[in-house]
Amino acid sequence: MSWNVFVKSQVASLTLVLFLTGCQENDNGLALGSLERDRIALTATSAQFIVDLPVAEGTLVEAGTVLVRLDDTQQQAEVDRAAAEVSKAAAVLERLRNGAREEELAAARADAAGARAALIETIQTFERAKDLSERGTASKASYDAARASRDAAEASLKSAEEQLRQLVNGARPEDLKAAEADLAAATANLASMEAVLSDLTIIASRTGRLDSLPWNLGERVTVGSPVAVMLADGSPFARVYIPEPYRVKISKGDTLTVRVDGLEDTFEGIVRSISSDPAYTPYYALNQEERARLMYLAEVQLPDSASGLPSGIPAQVVLP
Repeated sequence: MSWNVFVKSQVASLTLVLFLTGCQENDNGLALGSLERDRIALTATSAQFIVDLPVAEGTLVEAGTVLVRLDDTQQQAEVDRAAAEVSKAAAVLERLRNGAREEELAAARADAAGARAALIETIQTFERAKDLSERGTASKASYDAARASRDAAEASLKSAEEQLRQLVNGARPEDLKAAEADLAAATANLASMEAVLSDLTIIASRTGRLDSLPWNLGERVTVGSPVAVMLADGSPFARVYIPEPYRVKISKGDTLTVRVDGLEDTFEGIVRSISSDPAYTPYYALNQEERARLMYLAEVQLPDSASGLPSGIPAQVVLP
């Protein structure tokens, strides 16, 4: 056998082996992946120091459990200031609604009575000055002074009566509406400050296991950084990659068999999501043979009977 014939025969044999191997890999009917759970990252809303970490990593916690406490000294002062503004606005509104006190009304009536008596006296003085001026026994200046005093007394009486009327009638509707708006704004600001204060105490948003605490006690966190990461409680899901030839056969809601390493029993899982885009090179850049290697990320939810399985365990989904 010549060397060229030998080489060609070896190449043909190798090509056949690779083809059969590829077919076996494409037709094994399994999608490979691992068991996972939803990860909940609880982030910091303010750059403050961590003052307490009451729960250790790996602990199963209920929703509402305090996981991290940030320093709230400054924010508590802001809440107290906002609460004082609410009290002030409420007092102003109450004063307008209640109107003048009896003491204020009595003082206004007394002022009006005094102005009325002063007006009577100035009118009498003016009449005498007028009579004397007509007789020619008083100067023009004294007459003008008496008339000016009378006019000033009339103005004083009118002013005192208007002040009394204002106290009796109470606040105008416009003033009441403005005071109500001020109170509403102060109340909203207080609620906002209290929300910021509440966010400084990081609590578990759902039942699960505290997976990690990225920051240490005494460190100042950055805004938006995760300060506690949880894994959701309940049964896990299998995160697997579906080969391209099987993609058209699988839809959301389908029931598939899931195998877990280390267990002989299988589980019936429900497809809760499947990606519409391949995880790797886009299909239009590949030929027909290469497209068969595309993978689509899918998540298959396991039943409640699998709730005791740990995350990260390899799993396989039997493809239809």
